[in-house]
Amino acid sequence: MSPNLANKINLNNSRLVFYSLTPPKITTAPERIAEIAKGQFERIARSNIDALILYDIQDESSRTEQERTFAFIPTVPPEQYSRQYLGGLTVPKIIYKSIANLNGQQFGQWLTDNNDIGHAVFVGASSHQQVEKTGFSLNDAYTLRQQVSPDLLIGGIAIPERHEKKGDEHLRILRKAQQGCSFFVSQCVYNVSDTKNLLSDYYYHCSENTNRPAPIIFTLAPCGSLKTLQFMEWLGIKVPKWLFNDLKHSKDILESSVQTCLNVASEILEYADKKNMPVGFNIESISIKKDEINASQEILQEVIKLTGKPVNVAAEAAAGALQ
Repeated sequence: MSPNLANKINLNNSRLVFYSLTPPKITTAPERIAEIAKGQFERIARSNIDALILYDIQDESSRTEQERTFAFIPTVPPEQYSRQYLGGLTVPKIIYKSIANLNGQQFGQWLTDNNDIGHAVFVGASSHQQVEKTGFSLNDAYTLRQQVSPDLLIGGIAIPERHEKKGDEHLRILRKAQQGCSFFVSQCVYNVSDTKNLLSDYYYHCSENTNRPAPIIFTLAPCGSLKTLQFMEWLGIKVPKWLFNDLKHSKDILESSVQTCLNVASEILEYADKKNMPVGFNIESISIKKDEINASQEILQEVIKLTGKPVNVAAEAAAGALQ
């Protein structure tokens, strides 16, 4: 596990593998947070991943009128969780930072206070109303980062579902690259057709304009219940109707979703390899349920095999014990 993630990204390495965590809720007792972190630390330390993502969760209720499946509770700030509980991990960490409800002065102060962070992904507000309220946009965040923390390696968000609706996600990616983003991470992928459409438009636009495609890391997550499936859709993750029906009526929805994720990864990798496009995968668990977290570990080990990386024997044995 080389700690030099920047070199891998800047060299447009393909087949990068990330794992993601959401820090515990701020209502969690300190001793319980320490216990959770200890388990996470042990799992991550034995996994052959290129980076660990720590999410910054925001309230997205203004994005949709649909009722949220799970109640929103703020979490421990990812940069704080990284320092206090996961500082001993040698794997590079990518800190997500939501700019929702921040103005320029507040975000500039965050950059100054966290100048030890090596890698970050800035997440824009979930609605225009939030931007209008603060007067601070994602574009402003990119500009301020260049002024305050030019050495900070940053990534951007890529959303295949948005490409299906608007047809311009590849252009958004290129604009973000011009604003300093060196890599991109998608939201959870269950619709491989939308994903290949985005890759196709991105590839041919880059080819026609002599642009070098940046690595895109596609997120995979298991689904262990109908409630998790509904929450995924609330988050904007597009699950094709036929797949929704198959998962809903499956005898083992969790195992079916694990196999679906591996099929998606295989198809994306095959498509990208033919075009020599740098892609990778990020594994997460949307739910905090133990069986879904365990399933994410199973997916991680299988994806590591799929990408041709060496598999840590201890991690593979642990993942096998979880099945």
